[in-house]
Amino acid sequence: MIDDLHHRMRLEQASADSSDFFAAYHTYDDVNTWLDNMAALYPSLITQFVLGNSTQGRTIQGVVITGNKTGIELASNTKKPGIFYNGGQHAREWITVSTVCYILNQLATGYGVDPHVTQMMDNVEFTLIPIVNVDGYVYTWTTDRMWRKTRSPTSNPACIGVDPNRNWDDHWCTVGATPDPCDDEYCGPSAFSEPEVKALANYIVSQGNIMGYIDFHSYSQLFMSPWGWTTDLPKDYAAQTDFGKKAVAAIQGVNGQQYGEGPIATTIYPASGSSADYTYSHGNIILSYGVELRDTGNYGFVLPPDQIKPQGAEIFAMVQVMA
Repeated sequence: MIDDLHHRMRLEQASADSSDFFAAYHTYDDVNTWLDNMAALYPSLITQFVLGNSTQGRTIQGVVITGNKTGIELASNTKKPGIFYNGGQHAREWITVSTVCYILNQLATGYGVDPHVTQMMDNVEFTLIPIVNVDGYVYTWTTDRMWRKTRSPTSNPACIGVDPNRNWDDHWCTVGATPDPCDDEYCGPSAFSEPEVKALANYIVSQGNIMGYIDFHSYSQLFMSPWGWTTDLPKDYAAQTDFGKKAVAAIQGVNGQQYGEGPIATTIYPASGSSADYTYSHGNIILSYGVELRDTGNYGFVLPPDQIKPQGAEIFAMVQVMA
């Protein structure tokens, strides 16, 4: 579908030295430096943390951002209600990393300036992890732009990596995944074999206050709820699709981009061992979603950098509805 993929990739990486952070895609190191800078600029709002370490020893950086005032508190918890967003589970999906960073930027710069953002921040605690699959993401910058999986060794020395979004411990490797280490949808030798996935799952379930979760992916423009492992509908489907419809309406209201909405298995394809299924079934997060960002195939994974800002604006409109 793309006449010259190599040319597109060269243009994509050539923009990375831009002084405007959201005018370009950025390396793992540059994203972490930007997170450090944001935390230094907004110390009363942003708290940094390390989620865990990757197979190759890289740190997975996250931030918690919330307002200074105490707003709504959960009856069972002294914390504010939480919303959790992550990108970069699949290494080649660069737009997801930029989008999570964009959300953080809008929350931080809007606090005390935009009344709606201020109100959201005072009542909700946001946790954001731009890059989950840090080893794979680095590999897309150094070696193979189209790499999807982690970089862990497998039983086949010629085949590296596990699909992190088939590695969650929910109906693991039953459908839409494979035990073949050479396949892009390799589920791993066991559920949670990947330290990045295990650390993410443990953190989400342990918090106790997270009421909304989105794992951002690309591409296809889809807003998807559980289940991925079966076409049966979950008991909370009415609430999940109600918000899903509101979310895609908010996204469309910014630039006219249309997103499909529905359960993972019937909206894109069956997929077991996924994040949204696990956070719903084990984390009791009713509003758990996998979201496929721009586009619908013209550029695919190599989305031009000039689409970072419009994509971010669309998703931030959805964030405000979710909050």
